[in-house]
Amino acid sequence: MAYQDMFDEFKKEFDVQNDRRESLIKASRDITSLSKKVIFLLHRIMNEDAQDPSAQSKRASESGMAKLREVRAIYAKIKVELQSDLFWRHHRAISPCLQEYVEAISFAWYLGHSTLVSFNQVQQELSDENGVPFFPLPLEDYLCGLSDLTGELMRLAISGIARRGGRDRARKICVIVRECKTELDKCAPHVREVRKKQAVAAESLAKIEDAVYATVIRTSEYDLSDEILDCIISRSISAGHGGNSQGSGRHFCSDNAREDD
Repeated sequence: MAYQDMFDEFKKEFDVQNDRRESLIKASRDITSLSKKVIFLLHRIMNEDAQDPSAQSKRASESGMAKLREVRAIYAKIKVELQSDLFWRHHRAISPCLQEYVEAISFAWYLGHSTLVSFNQVQQELSDENGVPFFPLPLEDYLCGLSDLTGELMRLAISGIARRGGRDRARKICVIVRECKTELDKCAPHVREVRKKQAVAAESLAKIEDAVYATVIRTSEYDLSDEILDCIISRSISAGHGGNSQGSGRHFCSDNAREDD
């Protein structure tokens, strides 16, 4: 009878852990979905025509951070399921949503501050009103989120390169993405997930560099107003990529492009 009681207790424990895991997986999906919506919101605002790019970036950042409070509320609800060693036992269930959250908040933070969000700042966002963390933020999830951010910055740089202030923003993004990739490359040998993501980050950096290279060459060759240069660049992007704003931009400087002028 003692053995039967012991196995009954094991069964109850397994059932509790499975229920907790399913609950966390559902919460993770909700958080991932909300984080993606924040990223889409940020791109949508940044793709609007604006006379003041700085005010536009600030508005996008504030809107994104406000929307992310919904994500923070979900984390606050599930913190009781992640106390002590339970967090590490179920880390794999919530790791994807943590990475997506870091990507979203780092994108919103960049638009508002033109810098990368720090590890401590993200951990602070994942804390209650008294500053007590809901759970420890794994460094690998933070690094993976930053690696994913490079793709969003690439889209931001190229989609807005022909708009007012777009060329200057693209150059700044190129610098910060290059620095981010360089530092993450140092971590890649020690963090498997980061190592896999860095290949995509390298592709994103190459696309930004191509587009910035093209604009710098064009603006140095011709004494044209910003409005005309923006028009030329916009037309070149559309013609060279069939409307795809994520491709390379060095065709701007080809002989055929010069003949068109």
